Amino acid sequence: AAASDAPVATGAAAPPAAAAAAPAGDGAPTESQGRNKKAEKEAKKAAKGDKPKKEAAPAAEAAPAQPDASKLDLRVGLILKAEKHPEAEKLYVEQVDLGEGKLRTVVSGLVDFMPPEALTNRRAVLICNLKPAKMRGVESEAMVLAASDVEHTKVELLDPPAAAAIGERVTFEGLGEFAPLAPASKKEWEAVRKAWDATQPMLGTSADRVAVCDGKPFVVGGGSCTVATIANGQIK
Repeated sequence: AAASDAPVATGAAAPPAAAAAAPAGDGAPTESQGRNKKAEKEAKKAAKGDKPKKEAAPAAEAAPAQPDASKLDLRVGLILKAEKHPEAEKLYVEQVDLGEGKLRTVVSGLVDFMPPEALTNRRAVLICNLKPAKMRGVESEAMVLAASDVEHTKVELLDPPAAAAIGERVTFEGLGEFAPLAPASKKEWEAVRKAWDATQPMLGTSADRVAVCDGKPFVVGGGSCTVATIANGQIK
């Protein structure tokens, strides 16, 4: 046949019969290497699962709730003057020294139980952190505590011990050291009112005329507050 009729060579060399094995580590991992890695992962996972869990830190002990009675700011005061309220015949308007450098005006419904001279220069126990309230046009800035008999025919003020200083805080024996609330908002004033509403039914006098809260004496100046004659009475 003529040369033009012969098959044309492509120029590509024929592939070798078998490719040489790639050196280990230079190519894809071998089957045995894959199995080894899988086993290592499973071993690590198992070891991790066997580790003891960290114990949770113990919860901090909750602080004890403040007793309602300790939220009240009870202090020794000196009533310097008592006059009839100009608009209410059963009320006195008193000027009271509570050791603050200024006097507080206090309105009390004591006209039916004692003359004004019985209040003049008289020491008493007052609640000082109730919200001020107008009583027939006169704003009362504290409240005098008094004991009464069950029939409410006799009323007597609480007598602080002679050693108690004017302005000294009155506490309750065994109640612990808690600070009274110092309200500065409507919500805080309401908290004091609720504390008073919860505490007042527990106030009274013992058989030996000591002022008590749930049986715990009112204490100040190293002694207890008392009343003159009313035993087993109520305090309001």
